[in-house]
Amino acid sequence: MSKLSEAEQVAAYIAALDHPLKPQVETLRTIIKSAGPLSERIKWNAPSYYYKEDFVTFNLHDKKAIRLIFHHPSIVAVKSDILEGDWKDRRIVYIKNAEEASSKKAELERIIKDWLQIVGG
Repeated sequence: MSKLSEAEQVAAYIAALDHPLKPQVETLRTIIKSAGPLSERIKWNAPSYYYKEDFVTFNLHDKKAIRLIFHHPSIVAVKSDILEGDWKDRRIVYIKNAEEASSKKAELERIIKDWLQIVGG
């Protein structure tokens, strides 16, 4: 049997995921994948997305919120009200329910597109 591709590994991870916000994880995965030429894989035991370098990874430890960890140093050049934190190399977006996943869709897409422009994507 052949090894699963990175995208197939992410799909299998999400299919097996036991999390109260699983539908929002699936929604966010779709938003991230459709926003630009990002590839996905499992990193740090969670779905993670990259373009040349790692960019954003889900943190699903909290059962009451999804954390999207934007961990590329260039993310600090992208300005957005939904990017939280003041670290030198990362920002976090919190999603607590379906309404937030939906209402933050356009801004997440813009963040990804702006970052891709910065890194030459």
